[in-house]
Amino acid sequence: MISLIIVDDEPKARSTIRDILNLGPAKFNILGEAADVHSAYELILQKKPDLVLLDINLPDGTGFDLLKKFEKIDFRIIFITAHEEYAVRAFRFSAMDYILKPIAASDLLQAVGKAGEVIKNEKTEEKFKAFLANLERINKIVLRTAESIHIISISDIVRCESDVNYTRFHLTGGEKLLVSRTLKEYDEMLCPSGFFRTHQSHLVNLDHIRRYDKAEGGHLIMDDDSWVPVSSRKKEQLFRLFENFG
Repeated sequence: MISLIIVDDEPKARSTIRDILNLGPAKFNILGEAADVHSAYELILQKKPDLVLLDINLPDGTGFDLLKKFEKIDFRIIFITAHEEYAVRAFRFSAMDYILKPIAASDLLQAVGKAGEVIKNEKTEEKFKAFLANLERINKIVLRTAESIHIISISDIVRCESDVNYTRFHLTGGEKLLVSRTLKEYDEMLCPSGFFRTHQSHLVNLDHIRRYDKAEGGHLIMDDDSWVPVSSRKKEQLFRLFENFG
């Protein structure tokens, strides 16, 4: 889910933006709101959003003044303002879009939708780069089951499968381990080491993918002959990873 912050000094404008975002098909995690440069700066530093919806005229400066406070802008920006004359300057700050007030719902949804896709693609690329950086390392993971503490080479994990609040690990050689931690935790832990979340309930080791079959909505065949579904929203990211393999 893409995280964002709304920066606008008008409470009504912030409310309108929230309402429009809730209408759209994409889900966004609104981390907070700010009404001036100072509070926006502190909020962005604290929350580290993927996207900032930014008004230009603020009580203690401009949106440009806010952006100049950052040594590195590691978030995407959509400007929302009543002043068209700032457009050229806005795009010099690598703005993703520039929306004029009064806000048209279609314009905002289109802009945040486009930004969301770009951000998701960037995150996928970052995970893939991290995966490449880890290829030469010998990585191990500690898995605690009810009976034992296992020290497992990450390369020996074929896939992970959600089982309510547990995660079932499928290892090379057919061994299975049930661990009392959620798949989400292992998603965050293992994705930088070459794993990919294909589905809400499945996490796979990219090194153990044998093939992708298009039948029945699309699924992966793994080295252990298991069948793993790929959700429709994950296919594009997975295909992009396949292209990088080539």
